[in-house]
Amino acid sequence: MEKKFLDYTLVPLGLAIMVAYHIWLFNRIMNHPSKTVIGVNTINRRFWNGVLAVQTLRNNIMASTVLASTAIMLSSVIALLMTKDIRVDRSAWTFDSGDTSEMGLSIKFFSILACFLVAFLLNVQSIRYYSHASILINVPFKNLLPDHHHHHLTAEYVARSVNRGSHFWSLGLRAFYFSFPLFLWIFGPIPMFLCCFVLVFMLYFLDVTFECSWAVYDHKDQEIETQNET
Repeated sequence: MEKKFLDYTLVPLGLAIMVAYHIWLFNRIMNHPSKTVIGVNTINRRFWNGVLAVQTLRNNIMASTVLASTAIMLSSVIALLMTKDIRVDRSAWTFDSGDTSEMGLSIKFFSILACFLVAFLLNVQSIRYYSHASILINVPFKNLLPDHHHHHLTAEYVARSVNRGSHFWSLGLRAFYFSFPLFLWIFGPIPMFLCCFVLVFMLYFLDVTFECSWAVYDHKDQEIETQNET
């Protein structure tokens, strides 16, 4: 009963820390985009030019393909482990291994499998938007459409496609991040909880920026902050 109690307390608490951090990050991106790495990259992608943008999109497609291939490969490995009866001697482990029943191990493996499958689907969507944008970004719309208003709308549409591809890529990467504590959950709820705490601490320094916010501070960000002050 004590082992299950640790699983019922530390595991939800660790996941709550991860979810709470990402809710805070989402609110930060929406209200202060120039103070987050994701927001800064989103603003800067509006000013790409044709040749460099195509080369960058090609690199992003390759990165998304690698992550998608890795995710589906790891999903196959986890699915194979779920079909086998794995018994490990845990007497020498330092941490309490928590619930080691067959149902408990199945839940742990299924949680990891779900993370990898979600990462695969998100990276596939990222490849889709990147491929779509790479075709549209060099189309000579000035020769096809004489109206300058349509040029602006088309440029905004291409920028949205690029940003959506990047956002799906970021979400796929977050799914990989969530798989780390779930993997350590196999070794017990205490390593899983410690991993969540350390991971949130590291992600904060990777997601928040204060150095280059002045260089990308645009009118949209200014309007958002003005509305929040009023």
